[in-house]
Amino acid sequence: MPSIGVTGATGVVGGLVAHDLAGRGVPQRLLARTPTRVPNLPGAVPLACDYADPDGAREALEGVETLFMVSAAETADRVAVHRAFVDAAAAAGVQHVVYTSFAAAAPDCTFTLGRDHHATEEHLRASGMAWTFLRDNFYLDVLPLFAGDEGVLRGPAGDGRVAAVARADVARAATEVLLDPVAHAGRTYELTGPVAITLAEAAAVITEVTGRPTSFHDETIEEAYASRRRWEAPDWQYDAWVSTYTAIRSGELATVSDDVRLLTDREPLDLAAVLRGA
Repeated sequence: MPSIGVTGATGVVGGLVAHDLAGRGVPQRLLARTPTRVPNLPGAVPLACDYADPDGAREALEGVETLFMVSAAETADRVAVHRAFVDAAAAAGVQHVVYTSFAAAAPDCTFTLGRDHHATEEHLRASGMAWTFLRDNFYLDVLPLFAGDEGVLRGPAGDGRVAAVARADVARAATEVLLDPVAHAGRTYELTGPVAITLAEAAAVITEVTGRPTSFHDETIEEAYASRRRWEAPDWQYDAWVSTYTAIRSGELATVSDDVRLLTDREPLDLAAVLRGA
């Protein structure tokens, strides 16, 4: 049974990592709630594994030495779910966890969901397993989706800058760490794009590359909550949506790192390259 376990293989980042490892001829376990949905790859063994089922997760993880842990879906109890899964991994004998965290993760960071990542990092530090944290900035691939059908990036980001990163670069960086985990034990990598851009600049790039007119509207905090209440959601979700933009405005996500190039030996993609399908 392969000793590298990859979670999130039915998603974008986990799926890219699974394909990268398969392309290198590396055996792996693809761990998913619905294993029939994982990609059919040479050397890959699909197994059922649910973060919310610690006993089942422990069984699926037995024999795994290095685990790629993609953060779980956003829920009110995500920290508890993460902690239970980390405990299951430790009990199963996992030696090293590579975790997709978030840029500027801290107990009081502006982006409310970044606090979940900080709590998960702390639990991993105390787990007894080796760890590597990949602190991803916001994803470049997602920025155009924020514009919605109306073609407006709408939120209280002001002139703040965000060093957003391509999901493909995150996956490539993760693959390199998984191939030589000992060399990266105890390391935290800040994964960013090549530049930090404002949302007005992002809108201009989207317009130029796609031909779809896109603009940025700088909402007030009150406007941001009001515009999002057209969707029914719990309060923590509204806070997360709005703090996506206030985190950009705060400057916490503006630092550009060289870690993608350091890990992958290639320059990170910018927004235009992502939009062109690089």
